[in-house]
Amino acid sequence: MVKQSKTLNSPFGSGHGDGTPDATAGTMAGMQLVDHFLIAMPTMLDPVFGGTVIYLCEHNANGALGVIINKPTDMTLDILLERIDLTPATMADGAVAAPQVILFGGPVQVERGFVLHAPRTPYSSMITVTDAVALTTSKDVLEAVAAGEGPGQILVTLGCAGWSAGQLEQEIADNGWLTVKADPAIMFDLPIEQRFAASMKLLGIDPLMLSAVAGHA
Repeated sequence: MVKQSKTLNSPFGSGHGDGTPDATAGTMAGMQLVDHFLIAMPTMLDPVFGGTVIYLCEHNANGALGVIINKPTDMTLDILLERIDLTPATMADGAVAAPQVILFGGPVQVERGFVLHAPRTPYSSMITVTDAVALTTSKDVLEAVAAGEGPGQILVTLGCAGWSAGQLEQEIADNGWLTVKADPAIMFDLPIEQRFAASMKLLGIDPLMLSAVAGHA
């Protein structure tokens, strides 16, 4: 269903994509979904994407790219930093911060890290999505985090979700996804288990009452 699309180059992680999107196809007229949430409909029975919310970072004539924001793994940020030979800085007051859970961002390039954060500092491989959100795949953002100098709020995933040209638009037309303008507070401030319901409420929908009907905002 979800295929490889253009992704950012990433120094942390050794894999690379093996698919090429069809550049001749364009996005559906008037559909601009960068900085939107994709919310899986009940008809989405795929074991990877069922019950997920995806933050869309790129959407153009070549395809689309986003990361799942509500599917935790059993890895924490401290463990990830250790695996790439980085040691987290000790907090000045000696307190121990709660471990941040790494998320499963999607089935594409699962050996690579994708970091959503506020775009206050430029990194070597970064897409500025909005004034409030950027996506970075280069190791320097995690080096800054380990040194205690990174973005104040981050969301780290392993892997991403990608669509070839026209594929996402077809999935939406087939009633696979609801779409709504994203709220960064849902990604960065809410507990993982609350993000699906909070995203649905942006549409004024109670998840318990959701039926398999199309709707977009």
